[in-house]
Amino acid sequence: MTTKNNITDFLKKLAVGSGEGTAVYFLGIGGIGMSSLARYFNSRGVKVSGYDKTETELTKKLVSEGISVHYDDNIDKADKDAVFVVYTPAVPKDHEEYNYFLNHQYAVLKRSEVLGMITASSFNICVAGTHGKTTTSTMIAHILRHSEFGCNAFLGGIASNYETNFWSSEKNVCVAEADEYDRSFLQLSPDIAVITAIDPDHLDIYGNEENFRTAFMHFSEKIKEDGLLIIKRGLEDACDFKTKDQLSYSSTDASADCFAGNMKMKNGSYYFDVHIGMEVMEGFELNMGGMHNVENAVAAVVAAKRAGVEDEKIRKALAAFKGVKRRFEYIIKRDDLVMIDDYAHHPQELSALIKGAKGLFANKKCTVIFQPHLYTRTRDFATGFAESLDLADEIILLPIYPAREKPIEGVESEMIKELMQSEKVVCFSKEDLLNWVSEKKAKGEIEMLITAGAGDIDTLVLPIKNIIA
Repeated sequence: MTTKNNITDFLKKLAVGSGEGTAVYFLGIGGIGMSSLARYFNSRGVKVSGYDKTETELTKKLVSEGISVHYDDNIDKADKDAVFVVYTPAVPKDHEEYNYFLNHQYAVLKRSEVLGMITASSFNICVAGTHGKTTTSTMIAHILRHSEFGCNAFLGGIASNYETNFWSSEKNVCVAEADEYDRSFLQLSPDIAVITAIDPDHLDIYGNEENFRTAFMHFSEKIKEDGLLIIKRGLEDACDFKTKDQLSYSSTDASADCFAGNMKMKNGSYYFDVHIGMEVMEGFELNMGGMHNVENAVAAVVAAKRAGVEDEKIRKALAAFKGVKRRFEYIIKRDDLVMIDDYAHHPQELSALIKGAKGLFANKKCTVIFQPHLYTRTRDFATGFAESLDLADEIILLPIYPAREKPIEGVESEMIKELMQSEKVVCFSKEDLLNWVSEKKAKGEIEMLITAGAGDIDTLVLPIKNIIA
């Protein structure tokens, strides 16, 4: 029987050699975090295969990279020669393959446990937060890669520069997105940690806001003795973070230890200096929309500088950063028409997205198509969603994307609509939405269109683009 000690030894050997002749099996391989781990093992010569509920562009890409994926819960298709099995908590407890591996004494580990084991002996930069963590961690990893400093990257989004959420390096440095869901980030041991936000989320897991904040405090306790916590300005007042060395950061708040100054905006890009204590690093350029992304960039610059990357290399790398898929991603960017796609699925994320877009394109009518994600999140934050969406000029609500959840009576998209002040809000099915977009296009009434949500709204992006472009 494979024990956790055996797995630790296996991973140590894998870090310095090939895993040829071994196998690892994934349950939920198409998840963004799961797929980065799958790519890690695949890059080390391990035979990787797995199950997922639905075929997606990401699973297709995994298959093209030599990873076998199937989409039906079928024990006969599962790799019984696996050294161990990695699973996501999104896999239901009555899943036949999951129960087969448990009942046959396989080591069945959560993704977070495996990531914690892989990074146990490396220098780690870990980014946590309700929102902003994917963009910030990808910025940091990009800076380390572009500057040739080097790192292994385990990301929660697809980096547009490289079209992947994982890359490896001989340098024993890891950049990892630290996911708060199911307290996963408590498996990590950061040398540098970034906390971007602690707005309550996942209350189905945590129960209340206090428990949620406590988990972030425990995450700060995981930082190594001589490590650094880089924390968004204001959060240090809301929670007792357990680190000796802390730096606060902000977009433009000069009361923070680190912030952006001398800010200019031009053609959807930002130009600014970065203040770190008494030092001023001049001449940064960010070609990504949203003031919240300037804030993310400040944190990324501070983390990269602390890791030892030279100032000029940081500057050049940030200017070359193309962003993250579905994070303020420009689908169309013309003088007459703008289309933006974003993963925003929390009220604060939606608010930052809409404010950022309207700040950059103040003269354009802002239309938002939003797909709520999870019944519990919609129930818990319906008022917040309503307030955020009221910032837009026109709003279309799609049905709730359930993901791992079963319906909750009385919880549907109309719940958000009823709480909104705007009269320019409608609820549509996906089919009705495309018809509506065609009609609006014919009338010339689309100026800036935003698609937002963490479900499968991304499958509508190309069809909408083809209609309006």
